[in-house]
Amino acid sequence: MSDNNPLRDVFGAIADPTRRRLVRLLAEAEEIPLHELTGQFNMGRTAVSKHLAILKEAGLVLDRKVGRETRFRLNAAPLREIQDWVGFYSRFWSANMMRLNQLLEEEEE
Repeated sequence: MSDNNPLRDVFGAIADPTRRRLVRLLAEAEEIPLHELTGQFNMGRTAVSKHLAILKEAGLVLDRKVGRETRFRLNAAPLREIQDWVGFYSRFWSANMMRLNQLLEEEEE
């Protein structure tokens, strides 16, 4: 679970391809109304709203009311947790590949 939001883990929130696409759409725009987001998917407004609610619980999405319309925007800060996790394993594999390369070079000699 994320330390930032005990309600929803950021990894779980982006596990679904629809939610990853929502994150991408929100990253490409400053703010998007719900009806515009819904138009990007082959599903109803309620289904899109449920996906947005999961992203909101993880702290990835912020919303605000403008009249009767709800607008959404990305809060990318929780994605840092994923970047840190991937970075750790990237360094892990780089170090292991370097060791393997050294062993292979020593074996050739």
